[in-house]
Amino acid sequence: MEQRGEDPTKHAESHGDFEEALKGLIDEPGAKHKHLSIHSPAPEVITNAWLNNLIPGIHKLEATYHVGNWVATARGPNPPKVFESMPLYVRLGMQALYHGRRQAQLLASERVSKLLREQSIKQGKAFDSTDNVLEHIQAFVKTYQIDCAELEKPNIADYKTFNEFFYRKLRPNARPVDSPSDPSIISSAADCRLTVYPTVEKAKEFWIKGANFTLTSLLQDESLATSFHEQGASLAIFRLAPADYHRYHSPVTCLVGPTKNIEGDYYTVNPVAVNENLDVFTENKRDVTLLSVPQAADATPLSVAFVAIGAMLVGSIQGTVQQGQEVGRGDELGYFAYGGSTVVAVFPAGKVQWDEDLIINSSVPIETAVRVGEQIGKFV
Repeated sequence: MEQRGEDPTKHAESHGDFEEALKGLIDEPGAKHKHLSIHSPAPEVITNAWLNNLIPGIHKLEATYHVGNWVATARGPNPPKVFESMPLYVRLGMQALYHGRRQAQLLASERVSKLLREQSIKQGKAFDSTDNVLEHIQAFVKTYQIDCAELEKPNIADYKTFNEFFYRKLRPNARPVDSPSDPSIISSAADCRLTVYPTVEKAKEFWIKGANFTLTSLLQDESLATSFHEQGASLAIFRLAPADYHRYHSPVTCLVGPTKNIEGDYYTVNPVAVNENLDVFTENKRDVTLLSVPQAADATPLSVAFVAIGAMLVGSIQGTVQQGQEVGRGDELGYFAYGGSTVVAVFPAGKVQWDEDLIINSSVPIETAVRVGEQIGKFV
């Protein structure tokens, strides 16, 4: 344990090099098939040498136990809750890499930022490869129990690369929107784990712990942040886990506005980092798209900022709509290539009432599993 007042750089290399640990979590040397280790079924997970040295025998535990993030798996009062599945060695490795002042300082260094960027680009290229595609998809489907029956192309042999499967399309009507004729309803933008907050301040209190998180830093636009009334803006945070369908959709009926591409880092968007003192959302690569929501006759349209945020191992954020295009609630806006990812939707202060069960869960805080098109709130 680090002692209070201790120089956080004093033991920067203790328990091995953290950079090598990160490389090991992504691409363990000696793996039979590169890039399979973190998504292999539990009994087949490759042993991570760095963590095994830190915790002898961990490879025996990882084959049996999966742990993860606390998630409500259904809507309504007193929902069932589970820990989202994650191989134990990956979970502990992420804790070791992201938890604490020493690690935060290391991750803030240009050296590690460069490593994360290089590894993410490397993985993107690897998953665009045609090597071992079917085997990789089979392992992924087995690990995460993907329901291929709902896919536009249900035969996994039809996918030429793993990335093509990762941003797979669903068959028509697989995600119907709730109450499609009611313009007041706001829908989930993704299959995801969701938290919602009536204000930025509430989000910082319960969920986002980055010291420098502000709406201005998220949007990289002080004027736009001010138009949302900065601290009072409402937020919906849609976290996509690797198993999720990775196309994202409009939560509202709107006119698509301009998109700003913001270059940045590739930290994980897992709560293990977001709930630490790391500025994940405001440092990561992201696209900010303005959505203009029509109001009653002669009223000024309402603006929503739709922020697609890349993450560790995400190769790209790809929009599939154009500025000036009209889209309905539930229509596709784009997709993420390989990796866990997040969308943050920003609404002007006082304009949204989130569903009560989501507010209760988010204040615990617990994420709630929701799907594209599902109602999550209403305009007021």
